[in-house]
Amino acid sequence: MIDVVVPDEQEGTKAVVRAWLKQIGDTVAVNDPLVELETDKVTQEVPAPAAGVLAEIMLDTDAEAVPGALLGRISQESNEAVRPDGEIQHPLGEGAISSIVEGRPAQSPEMRPSTSLSTNGVGEDRLSPSVRRALQQHGIDPSRIEGSGRGGRITREDVDRAVAAATVVSVGEPATAQPRQVAPGDIPHDRMRLKIAENMVRAVSEAPHVTALFEADFSAVAAHKAALAERGVKLSYTAYIVKAAAQAMAVAPAINGRWEDDRIAISPTIDIGVGTALGEKGLVVPVVRDAGSLSLEKIGAKLDDLTRRARDGKLTGGDVSGGSFTISNHGVSGSLLAAPIILHQGQAAILGIGKLQKRVVVRSVDDEDAIVILPMAYVTLTIDHRVVDGHQTNAWLTRFVEIIESWPEAG
Repeated sequence: MIDVVVPDEQEGTKAVVRAWLKQIGDTVAVNDPLVELETDKVTQEVPAPAAGVLAEIMLDTDAEAVPGALLGRISQESNEAVRPDGEIQHPLGEGAISSIVEGRPAQSPEMRPSTSLSTNGVGEDRLSPSVRRALQQHGIDPSRIEGSGRGGRITREDVDRAVAAATVVSVGEPATAQPRQVAPGDIPHDRMRLKIAENMVRAVSEAPHVTALFEADFSAVAAHKAALAERGVKLSYTAYIVKAAAQAMAVAPAINGRWEDDRIAISPTIDIGVGTALGEKGLVVPVVRDAGSLSLEKIGAKLDDLTRRARDGKLTGGDVSGGSFTISNHGVSGSLLAAPIILHQGQAAILGIGKLQKRVVVRSVDDEDAIVILPMAYVTLTIDHRVVDGHQTNAWLTRFVEIIESWPEAG
């Protein structure tokens, strides 16, 4: 028997089993998608670690899945019975092993109730394994759901929304049954939104939040960015912000740390998460690993890749776990100032960058005060006051602003 376990890449998040993509008795090849896990950040497929037959399911749909937990087992033995159609079948049927695991008597195939899915005109071949299982679990008639996928295909998100809103009629339910009423304009919670809410409440209750506010002149960065663009190198302002944040850690290393019961643990590498909005689906925070050792151009390329995959829904658990510091560039959506920004669980600080806009400011020109127009942005650092104090916070922000305002011109 080969164990299938929850990956250790779920740091700082609570994962649940979203759906099994294979059923007991199904043959699997190495790296076949077996089961979907969902956190507040990403949906992740766990692949088969070996070829064989799925023999046991230990954690079923909606079960909590902590890192290292046993999800199921794959049998590499070949003594199972084979159906006429070529599929593998255990002697007691597909539900036998799971029944034994759950402490229920195993039933022969003729004793088990039918779980066939009535598609009522919706072709079952158009439904993914995850969608079929969810429909069966909740007893939902797929013909009652309007698919949002390509060509009207029903997605797992469509099923989740239908379950949350309770606006569909179950299979076998009388047509006169009345669904729970949802007011026009209401938005039913999906799993990601519920988990984001849970993590936000936990973060605020556990860590005392304090915010410091500075402002930064982005003239030097804008000039450097424009010079690189003329040479064909296009970078976002976020790349500069990540680089400056990594360099500023030198003056206050605890900003890159976290609170532990017996110590303040300082991360050996600067792994910076960058908040990425996903529209109505909330946001995810992909992580730029070891940003302190990367060049500006490499940071830009990494950000482009992470952002593209985030919006395509192709991030893995490893892409969003293990961050030691976070940046919220809320200014890209027009916000001038946001404070406090809720800390990512397990981190000591989060940097907020407001909208970059031209403002009238006073500067010293030839030892005289002068009114000038400069591209300015408010920058905030919200900290866990258990980990760092005001002196460290202000030292870090001072250095961050110095780096932004003195960026060297492109050579």
